Amino acid sequence: MSEKDTATDKILTDAMANPSPAKSIGDPGITPLSPSHIQQNDSDQVQSGPSFVVVVAIDFGTTSSGYAYAFTKEPECIHTMRRWEGGDPGVSNQKTPTTILLTPDRKFHSFGYAARDFYHDLDPSESKQWLYLEKFKMKLHTTPNLSINTDLHAANGKRVKALDIFAYALAFFKEQALKELSDQTGGDFDNNDVRWVITVPAIWKMPAKQFMREAAYKSGLVSRDTPEQLIIALEPEAASIYCRKLRLHQMVDLATSNTQNGFNPNDNVGSGVSQGDRYVVVDCGGGTVDLTVHQIRLPEGHLKELYKASGGPYGSIGIDFEFEKLLCRIFGQDFIDQFKIKRPAAWVDLMIAFESRKRAAAPDRTNPLNINLPFSFIDYYKKFRGHSVEHALRKSNVDFVKWSSQGMLRMSPDAMNSLFKPTIDHIIQHLTELFEKPEVCDIKFLFLVGGFAESPLLQQAVQNMLQGRCRIIIPHDVGLTILKGAVLFGLDPSVIKVRRSPLTYGVGVLNRFVEGKHPPEKLLVKDGTRWCTDVFDTFIAADQSVALGEMVKRSYTPAKPSQQVIVIHVYCSEKESVSFISEPGVRKCGTLRLDVSGTESTAQRREIQTLMQFGDTEIRAMAVDVSTGRTVKAGIDFLSH
Repeated sequence: MSEKDTATDKILTDAMANPSPAKSIGDPGITPLSPSHIQQNDSDQVQSGPSFVVVVAIDFGTTSSGYAYAFTKEPECIHTMRRWEGGDPGVSNQKTPTTILLTPDRKFHSFGYAARDFYHDLDPSESKQWLYLEKFKMKLHTTPNLSINTDLHAANGKRVKALDIFAYALAFFKEQALKELSDQTGGDFDNNDVRWVITVPAIWKMPAKQFMREAAYKSGLVSRDTPEQLIIALEPEAASIYCRKLRLHQMVDLATSNTQNGFNPNDNVGSGVSQGDRYVVVDCGGGTVDLTVHQIRLPEGHLKELYKASGGPYGSIGIDFEFEKLLCRIFGQDFIDQFKIKRPAAWVDLMIAFESRKRAAAPDRTNPLNINLPFSFIDYYKKFRGHSVEHALRKSNVDFVKWSSQGMLRMSPDAMNSLFKPTIDHIIQHLTELFEKPEVCDIKFLFLVGGFAESPLLQQAVQNMLQGRCRIIIPHDVGLTILKGAVLFGLDPSVIKVRRSPLTYGVGVLNRFVEGKHPPEKLLVKDGTRWCTDVFDTFIAADQSVALGEMVKRSYTPAKPSQQVIVIHVYCSEKESVSFISEPGVRKCGTLRLDVSGTESTAQRREIQTLMQFGDTEIRAMAVDVSTGRTVKAGIDFLSH
């Protein structure tokens, strides 16, 4: 059967598109380019558009954020941002808290320590009018139908647009970084000379990544006309790029539990991540834990992903939620809910006090941990309940939290450890499942990175689970690992050559109906031809390897010659093989838009050849009108409207 014969065997179910003569049924549509072509494609991509003078990476974290940069002429020299004013006892402040303050009339006021300190100093009657937000990044992961209009709640309970908040934060980092670059270079630094990188968790779905890009456009970080000026980096990938270059004196090996000595300090990880080595990166942040599995390919040190990124919302803020639940058990949910709304600044203070004690938790600790209760907590509780905090503690059935005469909650180490347990159990369960996968065998190293990786309780749990199966490595500057790796990624985005698709993507098409193969309820008879509806045409399958620059090729034809736009619904599923778009677990996740206006031609049938790229951190589409060779404006939109 030639291609011509099969041309009518597939029709898109989208009303606006028609079958294409160039589509043969046997062709899966993925046309891997020859290796030389792939290489070419990489370097084209990196160099395309303007060449940048500096790469600035923003690590926009759930609990803390920061930026780092490197000039393209000195790629080895990564500068982390200036130290911030403010800061907490017992917390190193290379990064600043991800907190933002808006004035009562919703204008941006401050970010980070400055926002927290100003909010804290406001009179309680005044602070109720101001909008203070923290730990809001997770909303992008947990909102099912994320859109441009998704809301966030400030500490006083008022709603604000998430897009505005993310844009304010990015604008703040843009201003800080450009100021620092101007001081460094002794003149006004031009934003057009910057390639920006924003880090996101690898387990984020496409809508959340697109949302970050939209926020960057809104903030003026980059313009919609130069999308290539911004790269979205995946946090554990950035960590991986950094970790493969580590020298021995830059890390701690948990097996020996001290800095490695006695080796040549310029060796890479334990005398080397060598050709073919496989390793796991466990990125434990405030909001999420991300797991990636990479294999290194020398001499260039290119990376190949061996298993699709996995993880979940098991970051260190889970411990804060457990602490909140404990307070509700002691003082009552009704009181805690009221206190948060009526005394929002004091609630923030209480959580800051808890944060510094949380960092003191360790497996071998024997002495209790004291948490300062703000005066307004004690005062408001007495007004609310008519008896004292001390009375509540005595009456509650929580025997491992006591009242100390200095006005503190005294927690036994076991009590503190129990707050960590649910979160750590999730992480360990996830790691255990990952190590059981056939693709995840012969792992030589496990890199623990991210702020939460500093927790001795988490370190011990990972050690106990692995039982010496691989070496556990923690970089010295564990909280800055992602930031530094993101700068390296911005300098050379083609370093990760092969990724795994997290989901199966495709579109709905009509196929010729085959008796016995297709279910009878899918039969559609049109002009005497028997069609099967709802067939899932797979672009790429979940966990399928896809090389950087590899294209998925499909051809579409406008239904009417006068048609201006072709809109095709994109579906996705976690399952690796999907036959019909109506199967359970398959959902509509985006739209592919082809703007064919202005490409009218005299050809009998206009064929629009569409190329989609799945091997990068974001999915991209481009299209060409075959008869005229003109480029057609194409885009995939994943945000629900």
